[in-house]
Amino acid sequence: MKICFLATGDSIHSFRWVQFFARRGHEIHWISLTPFLKVPEEAVHRYELPNHPRERVQILLSLGPAKKLLRKIQPDILHLHSAGRHGVLGALTGFHPCVVTAWGSEVLIAAKSRLMKPLVKWVFRRSDLITCDAEHMRQAMIQLGIDQEKIQIIYFGTDVEKFQPRPRREEPRRALGASEAPLVISIRSLEPIYDVETLIRAIPSVLQIVPSAVFVIGGEGSEKEKLVRLAEELGIYPQVRFMGQLPNEQLPEYLNAADLYVSTSLSDAGLAASTAEAMACGLPVIVTDSAENKLWVQEGKGGYVIPVRDPRALAEKMVYLLQNPSIGKQWGDFNRRVIQERNNYYLEMEKMEKLYESLAEQHGIAEKVS
Repeated sequence: MKICFLATGDSIHSFRWVQFFARRGHEIHWISLTPFLKVPEEAVHRYELPNHPRERVQILLSLGPAKKLLRKIQPDILHLHSAGRHGVLGALTGFHPCVVTAWGSEVLIAAKSRLMKPLVKWVFRRSDLITCDAEHMRQAMIQLGIDQEKIQIIYFGTDVEKFQPRPRREEPRRALGASEAPLVISIRSLEPIYDVETLIRAIPSVLQIVPSAVFVIGGEGSEKEKLVRLAEELGIYPQVRFMGQLPNEQLPEYLNAADLYVSTSLSDAGLAASTAEAMACGLPVIVTDSAENKLWVQEGKGGYVIPVRDPRALAEKMVYLLQNPSIGKQWGDFNRRVIQERNNYYLEMEKMEKLYESLAEQHGIAEKVS
């Protein structure tokens, strides 16, 4: 098939989606309103549309070039990643068949806004198929009045070949100053919604009982300076490693170096990619009770699901797992099986491929863009 993605060029999620179908031998075209940060190894035709700091102006400036590109490409499928600006632009082109993948924020946050709600609904209604990665997102769209028959759950999935348990290498642990120390890792962005502050506030209680523990904070964001200051004020800065944004290629190595993964997020669409990747690497996990975490993390089998903004509960659970590494290993093995069976990137993309084929067949030749 000839598939055209209208998706942000700076997201690893879009990159992985594009790369899978390119590797399957489909002709792939990728149109983006943002610069491409990573180039797929396979042959992918890439197009960057006009840039402008104001989203509405950028969409208007890009509409003509986008329609011209679609007339030239004539794809069998147009796939929009999110009902945000790429979704709005795609819907405005009038191209069919059109798939929209909801990423979460446009459904859970923007759709609650008086200004954004009609626009998000319009994008969804203009599509022929909608995918999302959580049942609660599907229900939220149904409540918006979207036809449930055209909503399918397709997980972004975890690359279980890339993210898998591997023999622990001492080099990365030595570089982190944690050769023999228990190592806790968090790789959520340093933004308010991910509430890394709760993890920082839990650390002093952990160090009272496990004084050698080291905490890796991977990620960038608007709260970085605040979190660094907080670590200094609490006297725990020597045990915390603010690593910045970790390259995706290096994540398996960091995860395999760790003993425990923590996510203190206040909200997610479905299972966060970083949580799934940690589980695929065989780590026990402690996550907050948000999104669908309880459907993925089995209490007492794979980790713990704790209340949001509760440093005391987090510290208690971290101490238990750090003091009982054999239990952590058992729980990590269980998590690995969960991801292999239920959140396998390769299986999810194969499901998506079948949906593409069905949609293209239903529509016959893709409608021309006027």
